[in-house]
Amino acid sequence: MGEKLDLRVGVIGAGAMGGAIARGLVAAGVADAAHVLAADHEADRRAALAELGMRVFPGEAELLAERPEVVVLAVKPQVLGEVLASAAPLVADALVISIAAGVPLSALESALPGARVVRAMPNLPVQVRSGATALAAGTRATAEDVELARTLFSALGSVAVMREDQLDVAGAVSGCAPAFFSLFVDALTRAGVLRGLPAAAARELVEATMRGCAEQLLNEGVHPREYMERVTSPGGTTAAALRELEGPLVAGTFAAVDAALARTRELAG
Repeated sequence: MGEKLDLRVGVIGAGAMGGAIARGLVAAGVADAAHVLAADHEADRRAALAELGMRVFPGEAELLAERPEVVVLAVKPQVLGEVLASAAPLVADALVISIAAGVPLSALESALPGARVVRAMPNLPVQVRSGATALAAGTRATAEDVELARTLFSALGSVAVMREDQLDVAGAVSGCAPAFFSLFVDALTRAGVLRGLPAAAARELVEATMRGCAEQLLNEGVHPREYMERVTSPGGTTAAALRELEGPLVAGTFAAVDAALARTRELAG
């Protein structure tokens, strides 16, 4: 466990992502619960975080009146404009981290004069502190700001810092990947059931294998192609299976990422 940060972090929006960020900072020991502030209109969300010792507020104005040094904007893009308007006078000296997809740094900086802004794109596994987050810094953000953002999101998994023009691709890859992986788990499970395995056993086998492969790839740093070679004997069953699977899987994956990118750009207007 690293040293706790001696600052207050305000999270506006305590839904799936915002709540996960607040909980993760406390669970990882990055921040004391009393230094994490959360605002949400839903009472049950506030109550759940208050039970962990966090300070909670019914709206962003009340939270921002406390002047936290870091503000995480975890609201939906369609309500972000309203939040930015109310936040602007109160965050001029703060580091503001937005996780709103499709809202560029230029728009955020224009709406928040003086604030140092960083965009973050976390994915769903941050809820179990095994996620992946891409970061991009605005023009006023300092190297220290970027390092602070990296520290905060490292409590939730891995972090990559990149240019803003790369964030959409990161979203199409790591943001969509949990759904892609889940689809493959479901497909393998259904294939096993179709050929005679009990459904529960098939799913358990596939999920356990997925976990084990991920741990080996991460812990050993082995390239995925090399890992495939470990499993694939010349002329064996895996080689025969890969001959059928690799072409459609690779083509489908490329097409899926392109479709996600196209939709991202449509939503961004």
